[in-house]
Amino acid sequence: MLKINNLNKKFGNSEILKNINLEIKEGEFLTLVGESGSGKSTLLRIIAGLEEPSQGEILNLNNQDISKQNPRDRNFAMVFQSYALYPHLSVRENLAMPIKARAKFIHKLPLASFYIKSYKEFKTHLEEKIEQVATKLKITHLLDKKPKQLSGGQCQRVALGRAIIREPNIFLMDEPLSNLDAKLRIHTRAELSAMHRELNKTFIYVTHDQSEAMTMSDRIAFLVDGELLQVASPDEMYNNPNHLKVAQFIGTPTINTLCVELKSYGFALINKNLSKHKKV
Repeated sequence: MLKINNLNKKFGNSEILKNINLEIKEGEFLTLVGESGSGKSTLLRIIAGLEEPSQGEILNLNNQDISKQNPRDRNFAMVFQSYALYPHLSVRENLAMPIKARAKFIHKLPLASFYIKSYKEFKTHLEEKIEQVATKLKITHLLDKKPKQLSGGQCQRVALGRAIIREPNIFLMDEPLSNLDAKLRIHTRAELSAMHRELNKTFIYVTHDQSEAMTMSDRIAFLVDGELLQVASPDEMYNNPNHLKVAQFIGTPTINTLCVELKSYGFALINKNLSKHKKV
């Protein structure tokens, strides 16, 4: 569980996030949705520790403020839009990187014999983890290839695998499907939903695609110009939007809106083209 309280972010004189208050439930799939420039990716980066808030706090399950904590100490895994794979390393080596980064203590062991034994155990454990994750994502045949030899969908699977292998408390995903073609995007969307159910971990997902948000999420947090307008389940947001901008964004087709004026007899429909009022 994460609790975001009164969070603000400024870049110079520009206010990117404005008084964000949001509670993220343990094990849920929460999607941050909004148009480009709404602040959703900035909020995700602050949660990840890649940016610091200008004001406010982020409380973890133990009620500790982690807003200034080192990203490595948060045990979150981030999947980027650009995949962020090491181009000079094989898929196997890319998958191994998170575990190797956490195993630096091996190099500090004082006794060589103990070091060798521990290293062998570590290497065996690492290979087992890589095989497990690669099998889960159906990429075992790609383990010895470099990222430049892979398709966009394959790169995305490797990026997901690198996140899974860390066994994080929370998965953070910044528009991970935006570089995929439409057919593959739909297929990967279903796989992500299945992965969320299987892992039973918290997913915080960023997208500007309302169809992704509506089909994958337990709840949706809708941002406009740095403000959090509504947090609700997909059904609740579709049937009961609390703001005109939410209504105009959610649904296919989106909700119809009319320009009316309140009169003594009821509402008058304003026909801007004919410049006259009509009773409704």
